[in-house]
Amino acid sequence: MKLVILDRDGVINFDSDQFIKSPREWNPIPGSLEAIAQLNQAGFRVVVATNQSGVGRGLFDMSTLNAIHAKMHKLVAIAGGRIEAVFLCPHAADSRCDCRKPNAGLFRDIAARFHIELDSVYAVGDALRDVQAALTAGAQPLLVKTGKGMRTLEGGQLPAGVPVFENLAQAAQAIIAGATAA
Repeated sequence: MKLVILDRDGVINFDSDQFIKSPREWNPIPGSLEAIAQLNQAGFRVVVATNQSGVGRGLFDMSTLNAIHAKMHKLVAIAGGRIEAVFLCPHAADSRCDCRKPNAGLFRDIAARFHIELDSVYAVGDALRDVQAALTAGAQPLLVKTGKGMRTLEGGQLPAGVPVFENLAQAAQAIIAGATAA
């Protein structure tokens, strides 16, 4: 099975320092929905692994988060793609959970659900914590410059050898090209 793990905010949709708190605030980055469809067409299953501390902070509830994800699923479907599942951490940033990235709990949950080793799985994120979670779980991290990506690059802490792409569309093309070359 070919699987790709995507972060949500800053990779698929525009991020906000004030959090995405409603379906109206969830807006896709140009080309991201089509990139998911292209990954699907190339035989990849796509899942999302996302920190959603706004739930733990009381900024929005699970019903609202479900409505946001319903919008995401619908727009991806209109673009011809499919997100298999969304794995999320609803805990506040100060919690000691194992699921909040940079911890690898979400990735381990994905591996268990799909009965797959993560060493051949690409994980696309825009923040250092996405890269760290992927590396800890044994996945292959990719960084995009959208969302927090430029700040992540400028921070100078990106581990050596992590490929960097302008956006999800470019990352998807590289994943597909690498998969067809293998």
